[in-house]
Amino acid sequence: MITSQLPVTSRPLTETAALRHLLFGSQAEIHEPWRRLFSSDTFAYREGLTHQERTELSYQRLRTVNEAVPDPQALARDPVALGALHEWAGVVDAGMTTIASIHYNLFLGSLLEHDHGDRDLGPWLRMERLGTFLCTEQAHGNDAPQLETTATLDRAAGEFVLSTPSPGARKWMPNTSVAGGPKDALVAARLVIDGADHGVFLFLTPLTDASGRHLPGVHVESLPQTASSPVDHCATSFDAVRLPLTALLQGEHGRLTSGGELVSCLGSPRKRFLRSIGRVTMGKLCMSAYSLGVTRHAMTVAVRHAHQRVTSGMTSGQRVPLFTHRTHHAPLVEALATTYAATLLQRGVVRRWAEATEGEREDAERLVAIAKGWITWQARAVMTECRERCGAQGLLLSNGIAGQLAANEGTITAEGDNTVIWVKAAGEMLMGGFTPRPPSEVPPATRSLRDPVHLHDLLADLERIRHQRARIRLRARRVGSPLERWNGASGSALSLVDAHVHRLAAQELLAAAGLATDPQARLLLLDLHTLFALRYVAAHSGELLAHERLTAEQVRELPEALEAAVGALVPHALTLTEAFAVPEELTARHPMLRSAVVPA
Repeated sequence: MITSQLPVTSRPLTETAALRHLLFGSQAEIHEPWRRLFSSDTFAYREGLTHQERTELSYQRLRTVNEAVPDPQALARDPVALGALHEWAGVVDAGMTTIASIHYNLFLGSLLEHDHGDRDLGPWLRMERLGTFLCTEQAHGNDAPQLETTATLDRAAGEFVLSTPSPGARKWMPNTSVAGGPKDALVAARLVIDGADHGVFLFLTPLTDASGRHLPGVHVESLPQTASSPVDHCATSFDAVRLPLTALLQGEHGRLTSGGELVSCLGSPRKRFLRSIGRVTMGKLCMSAYSLGVTRHAMTVAVRHAHQRVTSGMTSGQRVPLFTHRTHHAPLVEALATTYAATLLQRGVVRRWAEATEGEREDAERLVAIAKGWITWQARAVMTECRERCGAQGLLLSNGIAGQLAANEGTITAEGDNTVIWVKAAGEMLMGGFTPRPPSEVPPATRSLRDPVHLHDLLADLERIRHQRARIRLRARRVGSPLERWNGASGSALSLVDAHVHRLAAQELLAAAGLATDPQARLLLLDLHTLFALRYVAAHSGELLAHERLTAEQVRELPEALEAAVGALVPHALTLTEAFAVPEELTARHPMLRSAVVPA
């Protein structure tokens, strides 16, 4: 159970403030500086820039961000603070958020988590030089342990020789161009000593000189522009680039002795590699945070627009707000339930990750991966709905939805493709990383679809059904290779992960309702929980009916239950979005909201 333990305030809160407190809790003071900074004119959307101009602007803005950071080391070490940065930055500049994530998390965070006592971090803390991270190769993405780039020890010279052995080994897509000024990289490469391959480690590699020109042996090719965040994506290769022995990032997982021998507490090259790139897990939290921030912003814009834009009613001459139509507001209200569930899930996951002991680390990493996949996918679905509900105006980049939606595609792939990380999580859950809850002994016919306990039992039923189905298929005694057996089980295994994360998210919504001090806020969260859980149950009612966890009568009741859940939330949609705390200075810049008069 990952239920968030948010503090309860000692004084009564208004309805909106109570909801905001439950969404941000004790983190509010961490979020507020970013909220203020990114609502300033410095980060206002600029029309008509070329890709190159937008990229350069992102780097300029990143330095503004760094000037506002009291302690970059503390920021890189703190998952709550780093997540807060991503939640607010992505709304105003997806490119800046991407390079900030690379610099603070992957580059600086990796340096801090390895031996660094003798290394001067000042140039990167002051952003005199920017850091980037080169792991993925053109031919090796999700199979990163098979990377080809080598760093070979030259004993005579006391150096490493960094080389790209084939075109497929080019480091793929990191921001290694001359844009943004002087840069250094952490390069994932195979450590080769006397012909022996010791696995992949990170090597600190200068890319440019002080003026920003690429150094000899560093070859950078700009890649075609992507549909995602505007960043200087490149393919990078190394032609016998010589590095000092201090370039190797060392730790308990691997250190080089004075005699040039590798000593490690880990016997497995794969484990050494995973330890070297451990910040990728924190990166998953950053990607989730980005998606949450842009999703809450899109919801705010779409709901406000729907209240101000008028259209025809049901009688001649009648004019009503778009939001009064069920076909318009129902998808938005359902998206609000998902957005609240996703935000609260992220809060619990971050806390679980931050507090995990060494023995809990593996389970926490799996939870981070599952949440990242689900949150970024849900962000795509919710923002797509918001964009469509805003019509043609939703296509304008200056209205703050379409560009963020496109950039979110990058979060779905970055730090591990969603499907791939879910496949890994599913395998672990089937091999002992998950124990399904037993079915409730209360007869389904005696239970109510409005009962949150019943809804949670139904979500747990879906977990158990899919877990059992996947294990049966995985262990089936039929002719076929291990891959064929896994292929037969993988669909059910992935649906297990989906049911699992839905149950966890619903659990967080219900826990937040229990912590609410304002009665109306509590009721709203209970209604959000009911709608969120009912939607998933309804989508899989046939499965539950077949396994006798729902009755036929309850299946027939589901449409009416969903209608009632939507109807209960419709009058409160503005309140629910106001709790997202999207700055008025920001929404006032969106053309379709500039003249908005939102009813009380």
